[in-house]
Amino acid sequence: MREWADVDAYLEQLFPPDDVLLGANRAAHEAGLPAIQVSAAQGRLLTLLAQVHGACRVLEFGTLAGYSTICLARGLTGARHVTTLEIDPAHAAVAVRNVEAAGLADVVDVRVGPAAETAARLVEERVEPFDLVFVDADKPSNVRYLELSLELTRPGAVIVVDNVVRGGAIVRPPFDDRAEGARAVLERVAGDPALMATAIQTVGDKGYDGFLLVRRLP
Repeated sequence: MREWADVDAYLEQLFPPDDVLLGANRAAHEAGLPAIQVSAAQGRLLTLLAQVHGACRVLEFGTLAGYSTICLARGLTGARHVTTLEIDPAHAAVAVRNVEAAGLADVVDVRVGPAAETAARLVEERVEPFDLVFVDADKPSNVRYLELSLELTRPGAVIVVDNVVRGGAIVRPPFDDRAEGARAVLERVAGDPALMATAIQTVGDKGYDGFLLVRRLP
């Protein structure tokens, strides 16, 4: 475990977060937010995924202090837009300040409330479809978030669901509600012929986990 963290520290020296991202983490710590944001390497991956996909519009379930939000926004092209959903008003307030400090206030829309409810309102509003979705909110609701993501994207869109390995808990019964949520979304995606997907295990300073990468087939 310690070696994983040491490798992450080495990689972070090679590919360091800039002052804006460091400031976002500092603001989160000072506000007493839980240290559950994506790692520097994972944040960089989100930026690269957005760039490689050529995404213009992103939907994010779970904002926290806005670290991943900033990373996603930085990878966008064209008429950039991120809608990010956060249940906790205190977390959302920190995220808004961090987004402003990053110079992305005109790109990011932070919506406060239970993500399933705010996403359902986006469906009702018939918003323009999103190109990329990042799901990193309460794990028992993963399948609901996936279903809403499918309603809010077009074929060809990419959906990333974080924390789907949970230190191996997904194969160690009895399953807690978070492991059940991870298993449910993995099995939901695996059984859908309209989706192409893979799940990747990860290790690092955030521990042993993994993510689900999904593409809606054209």
